[in-house]
Amino acid sequence: MKDFKDYTPKKYKTAEYQQMGDGIYKTKHRMLEHSQEEIFVTSLSFEMEPERFGEKEGSPGNIAQIPMEGLLDEFNVFVTDFYDELNRGSEQTCYLEFGSFYIDDIKKLRTLIGKKLYAVLYTDEKSKRGYYKMVLE
Repeated sequence: MKDFKDYTPKKYKTAEYQQMGDGIYKTKHRMLEHSQEEIFVTSLSFEMEPERFGEKEGSPGNIAQIPMEGLLDEFNVFVTDFYDELNRGSEQTCYLEFGSFYIDDIKKLRTLIGKKLYAVLYTDEKSKRGYYKMVLE
C-alpha cells in the first residue's frame, strides 16, 4: 500500500463528529447498535501495489487482506467505513475510515500519510513455516 493521504468526507462536518485534531474526529461507535461509546476516527486514501506480496489482486473494490490485516494489527485500529461508492467508482485509489477507542492509535495511524506500508514474506528457520512482517517506508 502506498501514497497514503488524508481524506475528509462530508460527514465529518456534521454534528455527529467532533474534531479532535488534524484529521481526527470523535463520534459514537456506529458498529454497536444503540452504543453510546465514543470512538476516534480518521479517513485515509491509498493505492494498492500489485507487485507486493499479498496485493496482487487488490483494488479499491477488493482491498487485499494480507497487508490490511497487518495494518489493522500494527496500529491497533479497525475499519469503520468502507466508502463503498467511492471505492466502486475508483480505479486505483482506495478509501477507508479507521477507528479506535484510543486517540493515540489514530495519531499513530496517521503517521502513514505520505508513506508506504507493505507485507514481506519470510520463512522461520526453526519451524520452516512462512510468515509475513509489515515494512514501513
